Amino acid sequence: MARISGFGGFFFRSRNPEALARWYEDHLGIGSIASGEHWHQEAGPTVFAPFPADTDYFGPRDQAFMLNFRVDDLDILIEHLRATGTRIDPKRMDDPAGRFAWVYDPEGNKIELWEPSESSSTET
Repeated sequence: MARISGFGGFFFRSRNPEALARWYEDHLGIGSIASGEHWHQEAGPTVFAPFPADTDYFGPRDQAFMLNFRVDDLDILIEHLRATGTRIDPKRMDDPAGRFAWVYDPEGNKIELWEPSESSSTET
């Protein structure tokens, strides 16, 4: 049976696509169609998990998705984002899977940042 070999893209609506693409590139290093740069991810775990329609985990109910990005140093990235004026949720979570923090892009989309634990980074 044929199967998916990886995550190939994420497409979503935006009030200002060019500005939002530039923010993701400038603040998180994610190239976009707008810049002509593809984002090349490092190999690692990826979670695919539908949530109940009434979850508040993503923030406002009109946010139908939440991006989760693996990071290599959560504290340094949070400090970088704080210095650029990015809205940062004060909550943090330590879990057997790793450390989590949340930030918001300029359009108010909640983003989860995940620094995987050693055990979750090596699981297959």
